[in-house]
Amino acid sequence: MWLLYGVYYGMVGCLETSLCGIIIVKLAESVWDHYRKTGRNVIVLEVGGIQRGTTWKVGLNGVNRDAYFGTTGNSSDRVQKLNLHKKPWRSSGDYILICGQHNKSLQWEGQPPMSQWIMDTIDIIQNYSDRPIVFRPHPRCRLDAIELQYKNVYRQEPIKQANSYDTFDMHFDNVHATVSWNSNPGVHSVIEGIPAFVGPASLAYPVGNSDLKKIETPLMPDRTQWLNDYAWTEFTIEEIAQGMPLERLTTALV
Repeated sequence: MWLLYGVYYGMVGCLETSLCGIIIVKLAESVWDHYRKTGRNVIVLEVGGIQRGTTWKVGLNGVNRDAYFGTTGNSSDRVQKLNLHKKPWRSSGDYILICGQHNKSLQWEGQPPMSQWIMDTIDIIQNYSDRPIVFRPHPRCRLDAIELQYKNVYRQEPIKQANSYDTFDMHFDNVHATVSWNSNPGVHSVIEGIPAFVGPASLAYPVGNSDLKKIETPLMPDRTQWLNDYAWTEFTIEEIAQGMPLERLTTALV
């Protein structure tokens, strides 16, 4: 029997499956703790970032880089299928973008209050760079006016795209570097050719930066194999129904 555990902005649910059928149950976060503590494997379904609302992250026993997504060293076939294109690294850009996250998301578990993380991040950056800083809050964790206590720090409001359920604009024009602990903006940034400073749980970590002291001289590694592997972290509903991600993940349990 498998446990499929869905995570969406702090709301959780699970599908417990067996050969007899599928039962859909809305449960509390304790489901995750219970099954992991008893040694059960949990497949986590999470809102995707490649084609939001169309593709979904499907990982084993975790979220983001803490999860297992299948074998690495993949070819570029899926990158082409999903029409993913990495832009050349860009060394120009005027300001530093800090992206907040939803403080009630499981991605933020174990982290300090979001306001404290934002203020600490600004303090460190301003010790090593004179560039303007733009703070972009998560739509569900706004931290109103937090930028006003600083000089040369500004706010960028996310704008919800028309006719979408939960998709917001995301642009990297004139950005020197992006700071995002472990959410989608870090991944989007490196695909767009903008260096990203991220935490170890970010899927962008293998091609990102972690030391804010080097905000002016970020690393820009090759992203080819990373993108090939990243393309296999998300699947469409049709692919999930066909068992494609399950086939990749179950190889780790044999």
